[in-house]
Amino acid sequence: MILPITAYGDPVLKKVTQDITPDYPDLKALIENMFETMYSAEGVGLAAPQVGLNIRMAVVDASPFAEDDSLPKTERDYLKKFKRVFINPIITERWGTPWGFEEGCLSLPGIHEKVFRPESILMTYYDENWEEHTDEFSGLAARVIQHEYDHLDGKVFTDHLSPLTRRMIQKRLSCIAEGRINTRYPMRFARRK
Repeated sequence: MILPITAYGDPVLKKVTQDITPDYPDLKALIENMFETMYSAEGVGLAAPQVGLNIRMAVVDASPFAEDDSLPKTERDYLKKFKRVFINPIITERWGTPWGFEEGCLSLPGIHEKVFRPESILMTYYDENWEEHTDEFSGLAARVIQHEYDHLDGKVFTDHLSPLTRRMIQKRLSCIAEGRINTRYPMRFARRK
């Protein structure tokens, strides 16, 4: 089932999420619905707050980046199979020179800005089978994860922009929050006018 994506301006996107337990209701169906929603909107990641849920979970499928010929072949091959569910994730380390990449977000349609993030992370999380993992991620995989992880901490990518850049896009952000936009996927607006 395709779920409506929560638009910028909804308070759920500014809340720090809560851990869940293995008995969370209909978790398997939620994970399937989140992947279906993400694919329908042509995204590479989707966090639970983006579908209106204040829980610490995100899904990622970075395989579209595998078609970027500017990336090294080893990274393209890795991204080709990079599909994960992250439940109750905790980033324990970040390192490497921060590098810029133009990010967008399904909750902020039409806005794309360069965001600088550390190159690598170490993260502990549970997968959809409640198996615990501690993994190191680098490059675009680390970037996508950090973007979704921000959602779990009540942040969106525009929070990383300079005050000047944020002022320059403020009118566009207001249009999104008020529902004065058109998207090819269903959205939920907190302040629709």
